[in-house]
Amino acid sequence: MGRPRGFDEAEVVRSAARLFAGRSYDGTSIDDLVTRLGLHRNSLYKTFGSKRGLYLAALRWSLEHEVAPLIDRVTEAAGPAEALRAALGPPDGGGGLDLLLLAAVELAPEDAEVAELVARTLAALDEAAGGSAPEPGAGAADAHTSDDGLAVALSAAIIGLRIRTRSGAPGADVDRACAALAHRVGHH
Repeated sequence: MGRPRGFDEAEVVRSAARLFAGRSYDGTSIDDLVTRLGLHRNSLYKTFGSKRGLYLAALRWSLEHEVAPLIDRVTEAAGPAEALRAALGPPDGGGGLDLLLLAAVELAPEDAEVAELVARTLAALDEAAGGSAPEPGAGAADAHTSDDGLAVALSAAIIGLRIRTRSGAPGADVDRACAALAHRVGHH
């Protein structure tokens, strides 16, 4: 009979998701993982097979436990501006999107499995954004966010504002963006 595991696999995956979201896949070495996660190198390889195996587990965890609830909040939003607030406001300020965004630009172009996970999640975000109800006072002909183009634009706004916030770039004021969006959708 094998020796019992000396670590909590779920906690290791959660912690790895935070580490990859903060430093990227290529920016995180095996030594970083071993040191930061308190995991022995042999345990990492035995449990996850490789750095990539741990990364995929972390990405799946993030998509299920961070991004899916964010998408649910967008789906339940009362309009495009509220969808932005729901996606980028508390509890995490949109930080749950960080690993998804890094996966999209870093690994998806070269890794079909990561590309499929990213594409499926972005499609779900587009669908959620398309389901947002119109802003109060918006004209019926102008307020349909179920239009695919507006849904993709709203998803892009969510992603773009998160990137700006993460980078510390000016202009990432979610409240100003929400007000501008509500004004445009309501008066266009």
